Amino acid sequence: MPRSVVAALQIGASPRGKADTLQHILSFEERIRAAGAKLVIMPEALLGGYPKGEIFGTRLGYRLPEGREAFARYYDNAIDVPGPETEALAELATRCEATLVIGVIERAGSSLYCTALFFDPGAGLVAKHRKLMPTGTERLIWAQGDGSTLPVVETAAGTAGAAICWENHMPLLRTAMYAKGVQIWCAPTVDERDVWQCSMRHIAHEGRCFVVSACQVQPSPAALGIEVPGWDPDRPLINGGSVIVGPLGDVLAGPLRGETGLVTAEIDTDELVRARYDFDVVGHYARPDVFSLAVDERPKRTVAFQREA
Repeated sequence: MPRSVVAALQIGASPRGKADTLQHILSFEERIRAAGAKLVIMPEALLGGYPKGEIFGTRLGYRLPEGREAFARYYDNAIDVPGPETEALAELATRCEATLVIGVIERAGSSLYCTALFFDPGAGLVAKHRKLMPTGTERLIWAQGDGSTLPVVETAAGTAGAAICWENHMPLLRTAMYAKGVQIWCAPTVDERDVWQCSMRHIAHEGRCFVVSACQVQPSPAALGIEVPGWDPDRPLINGGSVIVGPLGDVLAGPLRGETGLVTAEIDTDELVRARYDFDVVGHYARPDVFSLAVDERPKRTVAFQREA
């Protein structure tokens, strides 16, 4: 059926660590089931945390020992994929009969990736997307993904793909995902600004797709017992703003600000054909005789070992 309920789960990573965050996620099971959601999006870096304000002891040209200790703690709070946390999320997806898309910090060797994981009911972990371009000083702590993790996933709500936070501002990435036939654009983020709402409405209108953006919500630094230089200690660290947008840029639900909660909306993917009648961004409105895009989806490996048979 083209009609279904989609949701954004707005919560924040617990300062007590990934185990506490996971329990918070699991506590929403009944609300997800009651809403009848077939697709649930959760924020960027929810499991593993987004260390807003942390400098990891780094100055241009040198790094302090305390920064290495901070990174070791952050690494310890990241998750393995697969691992016990992904098993728990797979079971949650099955119990809720809903596809889950969640932002995590993924360990791979001694490197970390900002990753979106897809869990399908009954099938478990079916896909992942690693953030291609960490933003600003995120590059200090997160490695870059490659083109091999640009999946689209068939869900009970429609064809879903994900772009994490400021990846949503990359026109060529958007074009690639539109060409993959995304019907429901999943946008895990920690961007709480008003301009983010503009971006979500623009992507929905440009791609003629439904957009579900899930943002973390975090209280003030004072409430968390941390100091963020230059930050008003009474201002929320991340104020949410999860939102669901229709294919003509109309806001269907949200934005939810300043609190945890489940933002839901009923969507109908049959609307997409009508929405694309006058603008199909990779179809009749494209100009392949003038513009083209090549996407390299081969996995990139630093070292390749070859042996004779």
